[in-house]
Amino acid sequence: MSEILREKFADPSRGVYFIGTTPPRESTDDEQMREIAEKLLARLSTLEYDGVIVYDIQDESARIDTPRPFPFRKTRDPREYSRLIGDISGKETITYKSVAQRDRSDFEQWLEEAWNQFELRNLVLVGSPSSDGDIRLSLPEAYQAIGESHRDFHLGGVTIAERHALKGNEHERLMDKQHKGVDFFVSQAVYNPQATIDLLAGYARLCREQGITPRRIVLTFTPCGSAKTLEFMQWLGISIPAATRWRILDAEDSLAESIRVCQNSLEQILEACVPLGLPLGLNIESLTNRKEEIDASIRLYRLLKATLDLKLAEQQLD
Repeated sequence: MSEILREKFADPSRGVYFIGTTPPRESTDDEQMREIAEKLLARLSTLEYDGVIVYDIQDESARIDTPRPFPFRKTRDPREYSRLIGDISGKETITYKSVAQRDRSDFEQWLEEAWNQFELRNLVLVGSPSSDGDIRLSLPEAYQAIGESHRDFHLGGVTIAERHALKGNEHERLMDKQHKGVDFFVSQAVYNPQATIDLLAGYARLCREQGITPRRIVLTFTPCGSAKTLEFMQWLGISIPAATRWRILDAEDSLAESIRVCQNSLEQILEACVPLGLPLGLNIESLTNRKEEIDASIRLYRLLKATLDLKLAEQQLD
């Protein structure tokens, strides 16, 4: 099945479309986990999507002094949930893996289990959220371990436009990861379109200068329906300009307004970046388990997929 997803990623004329989710809490038993997966997939049953991204949630308290707005809770193994969703839906999953907590031998065992026991083929590796603390395995070491494993994983990496706005070198980090075997990138949630445009334009230019085909960039969007959700987004490091923050919070319907903000952001990004020849995709997630925001993420998915599909169709007419 993974070859089908690779083929979709390799076709620059089409978009790729994903729903992002997290595994259930660690205390969830197998029967409950299946019920949760079936409920999620029932919500998605009327959508056209290429697969589901399953996150590996870690406690990032060391990254920031501010208290976490929502309490951190350990989850079931993302590999288990990915395998289950793939089995039920018949669609592919992309599984996140935070690598800093394991040493090289533990990570190599994790890879073997992911390949053989869970039959996973699509991974996104995430490094430590902070340079402080006990980092047992760096991201470059993890890429090296995958390269030496002789397992042909379809390998993804994370890209953070906010980091580019701060340091100005995220496009170079993308190129470095690309040279280390990364096939595609998934962004942090977008609420600052200009930061994303600057990153993508820099990356496209660097690829042209080096004569290298750019990799697929999957842009993440999420609805926001409350001050608490917005606070959590900012805690996660998502850049939200002040005007955008007040536009959402002061609106009569914050969720609907956040959807309009996301569509406007995507339109700006597409206008600037599709002509650059960058293959793009979408990943839509809900950052909370509030029903209103989960339902809004489905509406957001429909709208943004139609927006990207239309732009790609227009591009092919030129």
